[in-house]
Amino acid sequence: MTNNKKEGKMKNEKTQVYLFRHGQTYYNKNGWFTGWKESNLTPKGIAHAKIIAKKLKNKKFQVAIQTHLSRSKDTLKYVLKYHPECRKIITDDRMIERNYGNLNGTSHDAFIEKIGEQKYDLLREGDAIENLEPKKRRKVEEFLGEQEYNIIHRGWNVPPPGGESFKMVEERVKPFIKWLKSYMKKNHVNIAISAHGNSIRLFRKIVEKSSIPETVKWFIPYDKVFVYDVNEL
Repeated sequence: MTNNKKEGKMKNEKTQVYLFRHGQTYYNKNGWFTGWKESNLTPKGIAHAKIIAKKLKNKKFQVAIQTHLSRSKDTLKYVLKYHPECRKIITDDRMIERNYGNLNGTSHDAFIEKIGEQKYDLLREGDAIENLEPKKRRKVEEFLGEQEYNIIHRGWNVPPPGGESFKMVEERVKPFIKWLKSYMKKNHVNIAISAHGNSIRLFRKIVEKSSIPETVKWFIPYDKVFVYDVNEL
């Protein structure tokens, strides 16, 4: 990637990171686990990207970060329309979505049905419910009961077959944050990051020092920007 202009900004200005999720995709719309699969933005997803762009329109950042997945790149494109000062784009898959392994491409409804029929191991696949919308999460909790529902979150360290556990995602996001802080301080730059629901979840957990029970309850919106000062990282 080219960088034709000086990256830095005034040293006495605040140095901040602007973190946001990609817009809704067709997999999101249809209620499928996406993971590392490709899925394009829906018209609603494009509207989400434009909302993010509008929220960041009057901010300044000199560097942007995306993952290799098209939904991350496409959302960022709408944001960058207002930011000629951004002269560098970095692709870094440490902020890619969680890999759901054998659940990738599975519908949420089929997942809920199999949980109910006890065809999934709650410790291995159960915590994938964080990808469900709040209404469907409540449905799972209702028919499992509180005791079985809580088993799901003890699977924090247990990956689904062929996929990643939350802990594994956390272990790649943590060094990313360390690198990010160092890069921002060294170059005196603000950075925009077009990321994914679960990488943002773990980013927030680390930076905000949140507990596991609190972290798994979050639903990461498509149209929200999380702002952090470099000294918070």
